Formats: sequence, C-alpha cells, structure tokens
Amino acid sequence: MASGGELVVRTLQAAGVDRVFGLHGAHIDSIFQAAMDAGLPIIDTRNEATAGHAAEGYARTAHKLGVALVTAGGGMTNVVTPLAQAFMDRTPILVIAGSGPIGDDETNTLQATIDQVAIATPITKWAHRVRAADHIPRLLAQAIRIANTAPRGPVLLDIPWDLLTAQVEETSKREIFVTAGNALGPDDQARCLDILGKAKRPVIVVGSEAKRGRAHAALKRLIAKTGIPVLADFEGLSTISAIPPSHRIGLVQALWGLGVKGEAGAKGEAPDAVLLLGVRFGLNTAHGSGALIPHDARVAQIDPDGRELGRLQGVELGIAADVAPSVAALAQAAEAVDWPDFSIWRQSLRAHADLRVEKIKANTKATPRLHPFEASQVLARHIGADTIVVADGALTYLWLSEVIADAAPGEFLCHGYLGSMGVGFGLALGAQSVGKGDGRRTILVTGDGSLGFALAEFDSAVRHDLPVIVVVMNNRSWGATLHFQELAVGPNSVTNTRLDNGSYDGAAIALGADGYHVATAAEFDAALREALSKDRPACINVEVDLDPIPPEEMLLIGLDPFNPPETKA
Repeated sequence: MASGGELVVRTLQAAGVDRVFGLHGAHIDSIFQAAMDAGLPIIDTRNEATAGHAAEGYARTAHKLGVALVTAGGGMTNVVTPLAQAFMDRTPILVIAGSGPIGDDETNTLQATIDQVAIATPITKWAHRVRAADHIPRLLAQAIRIANTAPRGPVLLDIPWDLLTAQVEETSKREIFVTAGNALGPDDQARCLDILGKAKRPVIVVGSEAKRGRAHAALKRLIAKTGIPVLADFEGLSTISAIPPSHRIGLVQALWGLGVKGEAGAKGEAPDAVLLLGVRFGLNTAHGSGALIPHDARVAQIDPDGRELGRLQGVELGIAADVAPSVAALAQAAEAVDWPDFSIWRQSLRAHADLRVEKIKANTKATPRLHPFEASQVLARHIGADTIVVADGALTYLWLSEVIADAAPGEFLCHGYLGSMGVGFGLALGAQSVGKGDGRRTILVTGDGSLGFALAEFDSAVRHDLPVIVVVMNNRSWGATLHFQELAVGPNSVTNTRLDNGSYDGAAIALGADGYHVATAAEFDAALREALSKDRPACINVEVDLDPIPPEEMLLIGLDPFNPPETKA
C-alpha cells in the first residue's frame, strides 16, 4: 500500500526528477512527507510565484523538466505568472497543485471553491484534476510527456487533498516518460544548405530551442565548416558563447541598420540569406518588419512548432522539427559541401556590431551617478563560461543586452515574452541549484523596482545554501515607465514612478546574506571580486544614473536608438 503523496514522489523519481521547488501547505503535506522519506529534495521559497519561476530557472539551465509544488487556493493562484511565462517561452515545467477534498466540492469550504484547472487551462499545454488516487502515476506520467513534447511548455496537475492522503494498492506498471524528437530529412538538409551556400551574405540566428536541445557542439561544427556568421536572440545567446568572436557576432539586434541609407551599413549590405534555428518571429525579430530579418532575404526556419513557421514574415523554407538533431544533421551534411569564403562578410558584420558599441560609448557622457552602461561593462568583465547570468527589470535588462554577448556567459536567462518584472530571483534560485553541482555561479542582474517583488527570497538563498549574487542597478525608480512619462507627457507629469527609499544591501544582510553598497566603477569591481570569492548569497546595491536611455528602449518605442528626443516641457 502507498499514499497518494508517495505515488507522486515515486513517479517523479522514476521520471528522473531530482529536486522540486515549492511552498508548504496542508493540502500537499502528504507529498512533503513522502519526499522527505524518499530523499527527494524540496527547495522551499517564500512565495509560490518564486517556486514556479525557480522551476523555470531549473528547466532552462538543466535542460530538463522543472517541477513546482503549491498548495490550494492562493498557493495555486500565485503560480499563474510562472505558468503564463513558461507557456509563452515554451519552458517545460510541471506544477502540482493541491486542492480541496473531492467531497468538499461546492460547499464553500476553505480553499476549495475555485476551479484551478479552469484558471490554468489558457496558460498551459494541459491542465487536469485527478479524481482517483490510483490514477496519480498514470496522469502524472502523461503530464510529464506533454510538458516535454515539442512544442514544450507548462502543465498543471490538480490533486485533491483526500487523494493524496488515501492508501491505495501499488501497481507494477512502468510509466513511459521519454519523447523522441524529429530531425529534418535529407531533402530539407540539402535545401537549407543550398540557400546558405548560394548566398553572398548569409547569417544563422539561434534561439532558445537550440539551447534546450544542447545543440552547442553541433552548431560549433556547422559554423566552423561553413564560415557563416552566427547571431542569437536573448535565450539562444549561451548556445553561441563557445564560438570564436570572429564568427560570433552577438545578439540579432546587431543587424539593426544594415542596408539602410544613412546608417552604419550602406545599401545592399544586409543579409541575403538567413537560417533561423528555433527563433520565432515577434518581439526579438522586430515583429517581421524587415528591420532585422530583411524581407528580400531567402529565409529558412526550423522550429518544433509548425505554427511558428512564417509567422509575421514569409519564409522560403519552413521545417517543423526539433532544432538540436536538425543542427547535428546539417553539420554532418555540410561536410560534403564546398563552401564559399565568407570572411569579408564576417568582418563587415563584425565591424557593424562593434560600431554600435562605439556609438553607445560616444553617447556615454559623464553623469552625476554611475552610468548604467559603464556599470554593465564592469559586470561583463566578471562573466565567463562558468557564469549563469539572469536578467530582470527593464532598463537593467536593456543596458545589459549591449554587453552580454561579448561576455559569453555559460547561460543567460531573462523574462522572455511575458516581460514580467520580478521573475529574476526565482529564475536565479533554480539556476543556481543546477550550477552549484558543477561549480558555476549565478549572478542576478536586476533593477531596484523588480527586486521588490521577491526581496524576501534572500532568506531562501541562505537557507538552501544557494550563493546567488544579486546585483541591483539602483536608479531609485521604475525607470522605463518614468522615461515613458517624460517623453509622452513631460517631466512635470511624472507620477508614481519614484522609488527613493531602498537599502537593498541592508535588507539582504538582515536576512542573512552579504551586502555591499557601491557608487563608483572601482567600488563595484571590488565588491564583485569579493562576492565571487565567497560561497555565499550576496547583494551588491549599485547606485546608477536614471537619465540615460538605452538604445533598445528607443528602438522599442519606434525612435532612433542613438538620437534620443527632447522630452516634453
């Protein structure tokens, strides 16, 4: 005999789950007890939202299923944002939510009056309520398969309290958890390579699906053989980190301005062939406007979700297939092709990307407080292949984007398509739980506004010995929205966007972490060195200037990224 909670834990362990994130509640205590007995670690947080985001951070760093465990009612509603974010970013997480006993349905009892499955359905691949305790292994295995099947995404399994405490006969049936991916066939391989080989200015752009499938080595072989320059969106960035700088151009935003008269690139210098590997048209590709991926370029797109092929912008070749095995197949097929010399094109593209940085440096005038670009440059010097970087906030995230590609982090995580502030601490905890096992360190780079959503999680980091370093780019405001107010309605109408009171290092110290308060580049550099030398959670509160507007913020609101307009009087 086994309890429902024991069936949950045994099924998770059979599926290879080695840790769970969560927050205790009476409805799910049976799972906590079973996990303790079975040696399955539960990393508990101070808010269910953080637990959900930690499951995301784990999934995106370990490239495996992340699991969050939450109680009924408010516990489940707190995890709506992580579910929504995972749904939009195609991150495989499983949320197990406790619920009221089945017999208490429609009785107005505590935490048992809302339909949790109905809440989760629009933001998950699959949501279901278990109605018999002996169904737990079968339905849990089904949830895991669905989450891990392309296009990957979140699932929710609602398990009532009485089923988790019920005793049932165990079964010897072995559940199936693994799903196989599909690679592109020989004909599609030939067509992809033909598009690239006949081009004069080809590029390869890499997205999160390449990272998730660990396509790093195969991509490196493909780039080495073809000589084609490679770029990435934010989530694909770590996939190209090991590629030499001569071929690794950086973020896809580096293509901005190519082929536009009056910009850095002369007319005709834009890419004429593009291979998209797990990159979706939308936020990270200028919404199909042609500003990054030219409309007249020959485009091949490989993505596991056929719905994404040609979304917003036409493609010559769209292939629904898993990215990692497809890259491996392309790398092998490319060995038989005699490739043109793309060195002049790579040098031109590299020069264009470098010119963007030089423009930012030229616009980085002296400011009363530390310029956020200068602060980002200091940080970049401490980032390498053994660093996991998590970006949160708005201005902080955008300034960091200008230096992160050349820093070549081992992993780079951000808030993705949902754009939700405050997700970073959870992502960082989940990522550090992976990094701690292989000697990597996680640095969360966040704004002062976004940190406020999860400030108490310094306690979680301390209790679970997760040495996350939290760098707070503190401009004492909700910076992006304050900039919007200044541009849209004038500086005299700025309202509710100032955050003048914030000793974030002091709060970290109060919760058991280390704290540093810095105001200059030299102080910041020294604090980073000291924090990295210790195996402890830390907060570095960096006083940065509010006024500078990052180029990407200008681009997002449709303005010239290097010529900020005058604010309204």
